[in-house]
Amino acid sequence: MKQKKIPLRKSLVSNEQFPKRDLLRIAFDKEGKISIDPTGKAHGRGAYIALLNEEAATAKKKRVFDRAFQTKVTDEFYDELIAYVEHQVARRALADTTYSADLAPDYD
Repeated sequence: MKQKKIPLRKSLVSNEQFPKRDLLRIAFDKEGKISIDPTGKAHGRGAYIALLNEEAATAKKKRVFDRAFQTKVTDEFYDELIAYVEHQVARRALADTTYSADLAPDYD
């Protein structure tokens, strides 16, 4: 059976290709509003960064969305982005943790 094609996108910060589900989309709509787009379906121009803490911090340091959207992005947005990425990274780490009956305490 033919394998399904995995869509790839490039991260603005590292310039590396990643599977689309491993990236976070930032949307810039016609009204000039910039927002975090976790579903990847919001209207407007999109730019992607990898869901890594280092990438979010570097995005703020280099102000990559100012260049990508050719507008001034507030520091509050970058702080919100860093907090969101940290939260998502923590959720993924928790989801990757496997629980075993052997590790559970014995209450007998």
